Amino acid sequence: QIRGRIQHWAMRGAMDIEGLGEAIVERLVTDGFVKTVADIYDLHKHKDKLVELERWGEKSVQNLLEGIENSKKKPYHRVLFSIGIRHVGAGVAQVLSESFPTIDDLANQTQDDLQQVHEIGPRIAESIVKFFADKHHKEIIERLKKAGLQLSAEKKKASGKFSGKTFVLTGSLTNYTRDQAKDIIEGLGGKTASSVSKNVTVVIAGEEAGSKLDKARKLGIDLWDEERFKKEIS
Repeated sequence: QIRGRIQHWAMRGAMDIEGLGEAIVERLVTDGFVKTVADIYDLHKHKDKLVELERWGEKSVQNLLEGIENSKKKPYHRVLFSIGIRHVGAGVAQVLSESFPTIDDLANQTQDDLQQVHEIGPRIAESIVKFFADKHHKEIIERLKKAGLQLSAEKKKASGKFSGKTFVLTGSLTNYTRDQAKDIIEGLGGKTASSVSKNVTVVIAGEEAGSKLDKARKLGIDLWDEERFKKEIS
């Protein structure tokens, strides 16, 4: 389990630590250098011992330590994904980082608070609350803070016509693919969500819009057709 957590932390798409592959993780865990992900950031203190390990040597240890140092620059949402909260994949981690700009802010949320965020259902909310209630996890987070990892989101300046608005696309548009419409919205400062909730500002309904349109009507959310969308972005 320790090995799995360390490998998940180091993998590409997570903290992406070059030089920390499966065999290296195995050796570091077996020899007692690493028991938690926070221990990775103390490895520089053991450089002399690491260099003495069979088949390691100065260069490979230096490369590993550089990879670890570089991982400290990875953004907050990558840390949230890497830390191993059950049911929190890369996409959910991104959503959480946008809704709760610091890890302390996220840690203080109740299950009900979390479920107000689009894409966060009861299962994910419960998992997040359990994770941050664990004393062991709290200690790891404190150590990661001291190590200098990014545990808060960069503040983005609100700019663009759609700044502060969240959009949901439903049905098919004639002149834009779903990805093109998303890019336009985000380019104008807006956010896109995959499901309709009270946090959504506008639902853009194309041909054959389904249950999302019905839900938007019930919640009294602003509805745009493709013509209105074209006018707003021109």
